[in-house]
Amino acid sequence: MGTTNSDDITEGGLARPLFHLAWPIVVTQLLQVAYNVADAFWLGRHSAAAVGAISLAFPLIFFLIAFGGGFNVAGSTLVAQYMGADSDGSAGKVAGQTLGFVVLVGVVMAAVGRLGAGPMLSVFPSDPATAARVVPLAESYLEIFFLGLPFMFGFLAFSALLRGYGDTRTPMRVMAVSVAFNVVLDPILIFGVGPFEGMGIEGAAIATVVARAVGGVAGVYVLFATDIGPDVRPEHLVPDLNYIRDIVRIGTPAALEQSAGALAMVTLTVMIVTFEPEVIAAYGLGNRLISLVFLPAVGLGRATNTMVGQNLGAGNSDRAERAVKLAAKAGAGVMVVLGVVAALVPEPIVSVFMATGTAEGATTVAYASEYLRIRTVEFAFIGVFQVLVGAYRGAGNTKTAMVLSLVTLWIIRVPAVYYLAFETPLGATGIWVGVALGHIVGAIAAAAWFTRGTWKSAVIDRDAGDSTVGVETVSED
Repeated sequence: MGTTNSDDITEGGLARPLFHLAWPIVVTQLLQVAYNVADAFWLGRHSAAAVGAISLAFPLIFFLIAFGGGFNVAGSTLVAQYMGADSDGSAGKVAGQTLGFVVLVGVVMAAVGRLGAGPMLSVFPSDPATAARVVPLAESYLEIFFLGLPFMFGFLAFSALLRGYGDTRTPMRVMAVSVAFNVVLDPILIFGVGPFEGMGIEGAAIATVVARAVGGVAGVYVLFATDIGPDVRPEHLVPDLNYIRDIVRIGTPAALEQSAGALAMVTLTVMIVTFEPEVIAAYGLGNRLISLVFLPAVGLGRATNTMVGQNLGAGNSDRAERAVKLAAKAGAGVMVVLGVVAALVPEPIVSVFMATGTAEGATTVAYASEYLRIRTVEFAFIGVFQVLVGAYRGAGNTKTAMVLSLVTLWIIRVPAVYYLAFETPLGATGIWVGVALGHIVGAIAAAAWFTRGTWKSAVIDRDAGDSTVGVETVSED
C-alpha cells in the first residue's frame, strides 16, 4: 500500500518517516497546483484578460473551500492521534464522520457559490477596462467551477484522513489521475479540437469540474472498498453527535483561520484590481509560481502534523518536539536554496507561462518577475512557519494556528500592502513588498510561541479505547 505505519512514526529514527510522509505530500501539492498552472498556461495563450479573470476568481474559490479545509484538519488530527494510541476503530469512525460532514459542507458551499458568483465579484472595484474585459469572464468561470465543489471536498477529506493515518502516497496517486484528466481536457475545451468547439475560460472550468469529480469518486472508493487507510464502513457516515461536536470544536478555529486567509486574499485582490490588467495578471501568475516554490515547506508542515499527532497520541511528546525541530531546519534550508534560484532567474521562469509577443504580455512578465524576486526574501521564513503551524494543528491547538495566521495576514500583510501601494510612490512594487512582510513576522511569532512548550498535549483520551471519542480539553495557552 506504500504507507508509513504508526510504528515507523512513533518509534525509531525521525528523518526517514518524516521524509516518507513529506515527499508524497509535495508531489500531491505539485499536482494540485498543476490544475492552476495548466489553466494559466493555456489561458495565457488565449488572452491576458482570461488570466486576469482567474486571478479574480481564485480568492473567492479559496474563501468558500476554507471551511471544508478546516474540518479536514480536525479529521486528520483525530485520526493521527487515535492511530498513535492504537485505536484503529475510533480512527475509522471519526474518518467516516469527517467525510460525511465535509461533503455536506461542500454541497452547501457549492450552492452559495453558484448563486452568488456575480454578487461576490461585485465587491471588487475596477476600472472600466477591467470591468468590461475581466469580470464577466471570472463570473462565467465561477458559475461552472462551483458545480464540482462537493467532489473537491470529498477528495480533500480523503487526502487529509489518509495523511493522518500515515499514508500520503495513495492520495498522490489519485491526484495524479485527476490532474491527467484536467491536463488533457484543458486545451481541447479551451481552444477546440475536432468536433469540440473552443469555449475559452468556460472550457477550463468544465475541464476542472470533470477532473475533480474523478478524484473525489476515486477517493471515496478507496476509503470504502479497499483495505487502504482507516477502517471506514458505510454505517460510519450516519451522524454521531459525539464525534461531530469534536470535529466542529477542533475544526472551527482551523476553518476560521483558512477563511480569514481567504478573506485577506479577497481584500488584497480588491486593492489590486484598481491597477491595470497587467498588474492583476502578474499578481495571479506570480502567486501560482510561488505556490510551486512553497511546496517543500507545505509538505514538511503537513508531515509534521501527522508526526506530532501520532506521537502525542502515543504519549511521546519529546519525540514530537524533536520532529518539529528537524522539520523546521529542513524546511528553512530547502527554501533558502529555492529562494536563491528564483531571485537569480525570475524572467525565464515567468516567461514559460506567459506569451511575450505582445506589449501586454511583456509588461505582465516584467511585473511578475519583480514580484517573484522580491518575495524570495521570505522563503526561509515560510519554511519555518509552515512546520510550526503544522505542529500546532497536529496537537489539536488549532486556536494557536489561527491566531498566528491572523497576525501574519491581517496585522502585517494587508495593512502593509495598502500603505506601500497607495500611500507611497512604490505603486505595484509596494504590493509585492507588503505581501512578503507577512510571513517574516509570522514565523518569528510562531517560533517564540513554540519555545513555551504549552502545545504538547493530545486532544484524545488515550485510555478511552474504541468505545468512545474521549476528547480532552486542550490548553491553548
